[in-house]
Amino acid sequence: MKIESGLHEVSGADIAGILDEAARQGVPAFTLSTAGRTDKEAFLEAVRQALPLDPLLGTFATRWDAVSDSLWGGLYGLGSSRAVIVWPDARPVAGAWGDYRMALDIFRDVAGSLAEARWTNGRPMQVSVYVAPAPMDGQGPPTEG
Repeated sequence: MKIESGLHEVSGADIAGILDEAARQGVPAFTLSTAGRTDKEAFLEAVRQALPLDPLLGTFATRWDAVSDSLWGGLYGLGSSRAVIVWPDARPVAGAWGDYRMALDIFRDVAGSLAEARWTNGRPMQVSVYVAPAPMDGQGPPTEG
């Protein structure tokens, strides 16, 4: 299995293979678990527990841009040229579609900017984020009307 930079949606069955390949290649890997919830509070708690952050995030209301900056700094501070993040139980809860999309946008933006030499003092980093949406029990995104 090839580990590729950026944000990727995969099957839950693929997660073990991704983690095995990261370990085989010596790539730091992090597993984010929100227990199937992706409202902002669940996402922030999972990020605080599982991902490298610099600066650390507080436990009170946190702005999305602070999450992005902290994750960027934490990953860059690893000193590695690569990192893998897997989120095997991602799924939005009712009423939290905006939070879910924002979480995905943060991962996409952080992976993209860390890949740029101009933003990393000539030390780009390949960040690979694999999201495996959990079953949604018939829930779907709100329809535009």
